[in-house]
Amino acid sequence: MPMAVLTQELLLHAERCMRHEDVSKQIMLAGLNCTLDEWLCDSSVELIEEMELWKYDDATGHFWSRLANPLQQNNISDTWAEQLDSRLASVHTTGKLSWAAIRECKMRIERIGGSRPDTDSEVWGLDQTIWELMWTGEAAMRKSIPALMQAGYESISDLPRIQQSYREKALVVIPPAMRICATSNGEQRVQVLIPVVQDLSQKQRQLKQPYFELVDWL
Repeated sequence: MPMAVLTQELLLHAERCMRHEDVSKQIMLAGLNCTLDEWLCDSSVELIEEMELWKYDDATGHFWSRLANPLQQNNISDTWAEQLDSRLASVHTTGKLSWAAIRECKMRIERIGGSRPDTDSEVWGLDQTIWELMWTGEAAMRKSIPALMQAGYESISDLPRIQQSYREKALVVIPPAMRICATSNGEQRVQVLIPVVQDLSQKQRQLKQPYFELVDWL
């Protein structure tokens, strides 16, 4: 089936299910919440933006990700996404971070056939430690979100942090390949700390902490 036709069918299905205050709508909203949690997004608008990093075959696990991906890839405006997000605002929170730049760097590497074990990290201007963190840190990040949320840390703003003054030396200088935009100087002056919580192993904390330090908090 052509992608444009598939996208239209998915949109029509979503609109039919969301039209009335009934069980179908409740099921769809529950599914959207589940999808947002899995993809670490705060809204359907953000989910659509997230799909810029993924192929369609990577997004087939849930109805909403199957819809969001072709909307992004075909630059189709979803006029009701913001209205839908306003309904979810009071019930959905997630641990999503500003880590898109890290994952985008990783996706660029993988799109040209690069991989964690087979590619020279120095070609990308990254040392081996940072190179490994792009994969191990992301995996630890995804595994740790449920434990942090269960402990009451529902957003990044809930986590403890250290703030470094601009009069002082930056805590970390992030490599250019991982900076959030061209105007960022990569100076990391915020250090978000990973607390000790139930069901979050010491190994996950040790992987996640340095991964956080690669996030450009611009």
